[in-house]
Amino acid sequence: MIPGRVSIYVATEPLDLRRSFDGLAAVVREVLRQDPLSGALFLFFNRAADRCKALWWDRSGYCLLYNCQ
Repeated sequence: MIPGRVSIYVATEPLDLRRSFDGLAAVVREVLRQDPLSGALFLFFNRAADRCKALWWDRSGYCLLYNCQ
């Protein structure tokens, strides 16, 4: 699904993970200063760092992955 050669960006500040595609894409543009449609993978963590969301664009739409421990 995700190509082997993809840039990965990690948000260093905790984020409210109730955000979905549009909210996370806005963080990518405004905070990380990147293009959410670039094909890079963007990782976001909550304050406790026990939950993670990944946002990725694959030319057909956004893919949102969510993991909680």
